Amino acid sequence: MMPTPPLAYHDPGFLDSDEGRPIRIVSEYLAPLRAFNAAGVTASVVFFGSARVRAGGPLGRYLEEATELARLVTEWSRSLPGERLIVCSGGGPGIMEAANRGAALAGGRSVGLNIGLPQEQRPNPYITPELGFQFHYFFMRKLWFAHLARALVAFPGGFGTFDELFEILTLAQTRKLDRSIPVFLYGSAFWKEVVNFEALVRHGTIAAGDLRLFEFVDEPRVAFELIKAGVRLAPQPKPASWFAKSRRHPDA
Repeated sequence: MMPTPPLAYHDPGFLDSDEGRPIRIVSEYLAPLRAFNAAGVTASVVFFGSARVRAGGPLGRYLEEATELARLVTEWSRSLPGERLIVCSGGGPGIMEAANRGAALAGGRSVGLNIGLPQEQRPNPYITPELGFQFHYFFMRKLWFAHLARALVAFPGGFGTFDELFEILTLAQTRKLDRSIPVFLYGSAFWKEVVNFEALVRHGTIAAGDLRLFEFVDEPRVAFELIKAGVRLAPQPKPASWFAKSRRHPDA
């Protein structure tokens, strides 16, 4: 007698195939959505920064400062009566681990959006277990950085940090976001050396007004006060919507 074949969605061979790729992509949207709804997570402050930063290294001071900023944000957020701001990082070592550690020091939860890479990227131990995710697709990971973000802090980093930062700046510049996301470039000396934003204006590739899409900061307390002043949270938390609202069709 022929054995009963597996259901398609129980068939690993199909799910790992080229034909199964759309299912894998959608899963990296729906699985985090389900977890965030279950945990009541509706708003985040996103920390970007290098996985390669080490204590005692040339950028080592940013580890302590990222930890302190995440601690301040989490401590304040836990005192709020309504919607709360949850620290979110890329889930790996370096600046990402420092951010998750700061949230843990304040007794709060934090998100880790990890991704499988050949090196450097392993989940750090400070992520709240039910809020830790492993992604295969960079674009789905970046969707989740943006989807819940109410503020973004970019510490010194490399290509990955640049990719994530400029994704958000592009969405803001092109008005694809349904809300304002304050963006803070932490470590003005680093950012002004590695990116000449004024030159982009001078060459006409961005507008002078685009320089107002971000702000330079150099101290945890200053960054924290700017986040407090710039973030708008709901009096009561709302479940994450199934799909981001369109600016053109707000009721879609």
